[in-house]
Amino acid sequence: MNQPAVSSTFEPWTDPQETPLISFKSVTKKFGTFTAINDVTLDIYRQEFFALLGPSGCGKTTLMRMLGGFETPTEGVITIDGKDMANIPPNKRAVNMMFQSYALFPHLTVRENVAFGLKRDNMPKAQIEERVEEMLNLVQLQNFSQRKPHQISGGQRQRVALARSLAKAPKLLLLDEPLGALDKKLRQDTQFELMDIQEKTGTTFVIVTHDQEEAMTVASRIAVMDHGELIQVETPGRIYESPNSVYVADFIGDVNLIEGNTKPRGDGKTELFWAEGQAPLVAECPHAPDVEARCTFAIRPEKVNISKERPDTQINVVQGKIHDIAYLGNISTYKVELPNGTMVKAQTANNRRLARRDLTWDDDVWLSWTETAGIVLDQ
Repeated sequence: MNQPAVSSTFEPWTDPQETPLISFKSVTKKFGTFTAINDVTLDIYRQEFFALLGPSGCGKTTLMRMLGGFETPTEGVITIDGKDMANIPPNKRAVNMMFQSYALFPHLTVRENVAFGLKRDNMPKAQIEERVEEMLNLVQLQNFSQRKPHQISGGQRQRVALARSLAKAPKLLLLDEPLGALDKKLRQDTQFELMDIQEKTGTTFVIVTHDQEEAMTVASRIAVMDHGELIQVETPGRIYESPNSVYVADFIGDVNLIEGNTKPRGDGKTELFWAEGQAPLVAECPHAPDVEARCTFAIRPEKVNISKERPDTQINVVQGKIHDIAYLGNISTYKVELPNGTMVKAQTANNRRLARRDLTWDDDVWLSWTETAGIVLDQ
């Protein structure tokens, strides 16, 4: 996955001396008897591009609306730059929000849309002109400044909304599914534009999305949510490679999950007994208990090797029959059925344009992987 250029060195959350810009402290939000947010504690730092990720109804939008001042916590405290946000209305917060619909004024030009909030704040005319020009240059819309929203593309309207949101130089920009209205190719292109703009302005971005690929692409950190709770908060790479639960492993990307009974080896790895007559699987177990238990083995398809010949290794080798094949251009995914009926997916890169396919439907094949390729999870 592509990461922002700063991600390798930009990790303020690891520095105990760093003060967060945003803090949620034991925040709960109830609507009647329904608990939308349950006891959330979370810190977000300056210049982060932070993603709230989860399925519909998981609470991510409610969390964002409380941050923007559109909802009030039932319990707990939210602070921005050290200041308690209780009883502070949205228009008094150093926060701007960009909605999926963009909410542009159809009767105003691009330039007038960008300038609207500045005029409301009674900024001097010369400063407005200078700031609007700066924003139009930032989003590369200088040549479209006199057009109305209906005269530009969806991607350009998205950039106008972004320029308008950034014009008042907020400390924090909230983005609620901002790319949802764009087609897949334009979404991908715009993701990189968002990353560039966020780095240039240094504004803290918090994005709500249900799109795992989008979160993995743009975010410095991701909070995976479910039923109003934070399940895991980590960098995209760590969430993908070291999920802390079956839920996160299954929600982020493609994964094979095999249940079994574990037996710790005492060396940081565990054996998982998963099928009668089959050798146990061996894997790392960062979150598994150090006693025998019912657990789940998780491994990504790209880490599974597939071959017609039995590999030399004696550990983590299984045999099966190719049940299905998906050709996806850059990769091929093989769905292999094991003797006990378990389905395991393996992926191979199509690194030659007209490579001869050695594997096909109903072939008997061997699957293998290293001891560090997968992990055992207990929840």
